[in-house]
Amino acid sequence: MELTVYLAGEIHSDWREQLKTKAEEKNLPLNFVGPQTNHDLSDDIGEKILGKQPDNYYRDDAASAVNNLRTQVLMQKADVVIALFGEKYRQWNTAMDASAAITLNKPTILVRPEEFIHPLKELSNKATITVETIDQALEVLAYIYE
Repeated sequence: MELTVYLAGEIHSDWREQLKTKAEEKNLPLNFVGPQTNHDLSDDIGEKILGKQPDNYYRDDAASAVNNLRTQVLMQKADVVIALFGEKYRQWNTAMDASAAITLNKPTILVRPEEFIHPLKELSNKATITVETIDQALEVLAYIYE
């Protein structure tokens, strides 16, 4: 049985590649999807499809519409969601994606460092499980196959 895993979270580090490599090493039958990780493409996609926008507000709005559609489609097809709250970057999109996954009743693994226990307490309480590392998240998925 292959599971599709949506990888929500910041796009500035290589955490997705680390997780994918570790999953391959464990021979876990997982298919990974997630947000657009090419930041420039993500920012430009609205104008690329809809044409030049009159100002930055409309440019961001057009890009957001396309990115939100992409996220919605991929998340709805996912069997499970891993939402990583990294330590370095602001995490608005991660919070939005984790909330959407929970609302869709997707099994949700929240990954957050210890210092985020308090600010993420309500979201953590709603997630299926909360862990502190991507290794722990992967162990949770591996347990499905035990």
